[in-house]
Amino acid sequence: MIKIVFPDLSEREFKKGVTPFEIANSISLSLAKKCMVAKLNDELIDMSQELTEDGKIELILGGEDGYENLLNHSCAHMLAQAIKQLYPNAMFGVGPAIEEGFYYDIDSENPITTEDLAKIEVEMKKVVKEALPITRFTKSREEAIAFFKEKNEPYKVELIEDLPEDAEISFYQQGEFVDLCAGPHLMTTKPVKAFKLTSIAGAYWRGSEKNKMLTRIYGTSFTKKADLEEYITRMEEAKKRDHRKLGKELGLFMMSDEGPGFPFFLPKGMV
Repeated sequence: MIKIVFPDLSEREFKKGVTPFEIANSISLSLAKKCMVAKLNDELIDMSQELTEDGKIELILGGEDGYENLLNHSCAHMLAQAIKQLYPNAMFGVGPAIEEGFYYDIDSENPITTEDLAKIEVEMKKVVKEALPITRFTKSREEAIAFFKEKNEPYKVELIEDLPEDAEISFYQQGEFVDLCAGPHLMTTKPVKAFKLTSIAGAYWRGSEKNKMLTRIYGTSFTKKADLEEYITRMEEAKKRDHRKLGKELGLFMMSDEGPGFPFFLPKGMV
C-alpha cells in the first residue's frame, strides 16, 4: 500500500500502482471525468500514470492552473499527427508548449504555407472527433533509436542520441501516431476543442544556422471557444498597433533589399 496526501492534508491509502484517475474515481465519478492532469509532489503527471510511492497529490480540473500547458502540449501532438496524415513524408523536430500556445518544427519536401493552415486545422478536428486515447510507453535507448530510424525520423534519432545513457525514453501514442515525449498529456484527444494555428516561420534545427531550416507552425489552444475568440481579437488589435507596421505607414522608416530586416530611418523618423 502507498499513502497519498491531498491538498487539505487528509490522507488515504491505496494499492501500489494506483493511477490519479482511479484516485479521482474513488472520490466521485464526476470528479474523475473533470480531472485532466495531476500533480504529484508538485510535478505534473498523467492521469494514467501508476503511482508506486507515497506522495502528495493534487487533481487538476480543466481550466485550472497547469491545465493550459497540458492542453497546448497535447494540441502540438495533434498538429504533428495531422501533418503526418496530410504529408506522409514529413519529418519532425520538436513540438513543445510555450507561453500562450505551442509550436512544432517540421521538415517537409512539400512546402507548407500559411494558406495550408486551414486545411491542417480541419485534419486536427478529425483527430478530436475520434477521441483517440493517448497512451504512454517506454523503450530502451537502442530500441528507441531503431524505432525512429525505421520511421525515417533523423531529428528524433539525434535527440535520443544526445540523452544520457541511462535516460528513460518515453513515447506517447494516439491512433497510429507515435511521438518521442516526456509528457504529461491528456488521456484522450477529445477535450481539445478550441484551438487555432496562428502563423508559420522558419527555424534552424536546434537554433544553429549551420543546420537545416525547418518550418515552424505556431498555434494556441484554450478550454473554451470564447477564450480563443478573445485571444484572436487581442492579437488582431496588437497587429494594428505594431510599431513595424505603424512606422512604415507614418513614414518614419523604410525597408530595403540592401539590408534585409534593417530599418532605414526617413527624415521624420530621425526627428
